[in-house]
Amino acid sequence: MRGVLSIPRLGRAARAVWVGVRVRQGRLPPARLAQVLEHQGPAYIKLGQMLATRPDIVGEAVATALEHLQDRLPPFSDAQARAMVEQSLGRPLADLFSAFGPPVAAASIAQVHKATTTEGAEAAVKILRPGIEAEFARDLEALGFFARAAEFFSAEARRLRLTALVETLAASMALELDLRMEAAAASELYDRTSGDAEFRVPHVDWTRTSARVLTSEWIAGTPIRDANALRAAGHNPGKIALTLVRSFLTQALRDGFFHADMHPGNLFVDAQGRLVAVDFGIMGRLDAPMRRFMAGTLAGFLARDYAKVAQLHYDVAFVPQQHDVETFAQALRAIGEPIFGKSARDVSMARLLGQLFETTRRFDMQAQPQLVLLQKTMVVVEGVARGLDPDFDIWEAARPVAERWVAENLGPEAHLARAAEGFTALGKLAQDLPQLVRNAEELSQMVAEGGVRLHPDTARQIAREQDRRNRPLFIALIALLALIAGALLWRLYA
Repeated sequence: MRGVLSIPRLGRAARAVWVGVRVRQGRLPPARLAQVLEHQGPAYIKLGQMLATRPDIVGEAVATALEHLQDRLPPFSDAQARAMVEQSLGRPLADLFSAFGPPVAAASIAQVHKATTTEGAEAAVKILRPGIEAEFARDLEALGFFARAAEFFSAEARRLRLTALVETLAASMALELDLRMEAAAASELYDRTSGDAEFRVPHVDWTRTSARVLTSEWIAGTPIRDANALRAAGHNPGKIALTLVRSFLTQALRDGFFHADMHPGNLFVDAQGRLVAVDFGIMGRLDAPMRRFMAGTLAGFLARDYAKVAQLHYDVAFVPQQHDVETFAQALRAIGEPIFGKSARDVSMARLLGQLFETTRRFDMQAQPQLVLLQKTMVVVEGVARGLDPDFDIWEAARPVAERWVAENLGPEAHLARAAEGFTALGKLAQDLPQLVRNAEELSQMVAEGGVRLHPDTARQIAREQDRRNRPLFIALIALLALIAGALLWRLYA
């Protein structure tokens, strides 16, 4: 029964929380947590996958162990799948697909079938597991109960913010259990990368997509995890590794929207040699200030200007002011100096990012989810690239993308463009300023003469709308009071 915490569910949650705390305390190996979560069920598998993206919370060793957590669940029946498609899409299966095959992949949340649409297009049909929403709700309730209990009794659990983790997982799952959200992410990435010659995203079939069913273009490609198969298909693994890294960085820096689950199972190479990504349940975003912060940090490290990098962290309030900026710059120097004079092949960009975040934690830098997810994806991307080419130089691969972004966004032309935008806004303000002044003077004069006088028609209109639109009227009155206050201040200080 939903909402009732059964003893088995409480037992599973208690075991997961207990093992997690023991692993974090160093009393159990990180691999043990991955084993326990994998055997607890789909909600726990997803918890492990989420924790794998948060090395800032669980530590690098635990995150690395959880990286390899795989969904190994049996598929649900073909009859159930067909019934769910018909129920979710509201049409007979024969009206949607001329062929509908058995499941080709089964994961903790959904499974995928290969099908052919009635128009003759090959499609991948992703279907949520029956009852998965209720299953997750019950497991999350049990996890939340024991997370709160663990924080009550354990300082270590409080430090790890277990209840916050469960809340984050619940919010994430609310989105992931609605396949329309994944379809929207795929559609957005498709639009953003449609002009890229070496990377592509399968397009979404919105007429056959709902909250529980996602239909997209079928990808006939070679899995990226098999370098020998790629060679046999006529592809160069080294070139594919280069495409992978540059595509990821381009998405992050140029678009501020990137595929954040680029493990080998989600990447293929099509017959034209293009890299194709699937599964858009985990996506990352970087806003413009965060991208500028990243670029400034990168430029500072390359110039060995650690004071500049440190000050940049303080300018955006990432590091509390009680820490001395010079001491923070010294810590950054300890990160940067060892990499200079070494071959780029001997320096891991992912490890460098991890060391940077570890240092900022020592200085009480608040976790930045955008950067953490970026760093974790970089770890995976770098690992996949070096699996394809052991001599792969990720620094040289990243250099043209980073340099182009810096030139376009931080160079003189970018400054001129932003200045032009500023002048345009100032010009518009200058055009409007005389009218604004006249309005303020008229309003202040009305106040000085005994109040604000409304036209009779306006008063009657307000009366008619009052009952029907109380809230908008209240907001309008607040705005009117703000204008009056502004007018009075204008007269007082003019």
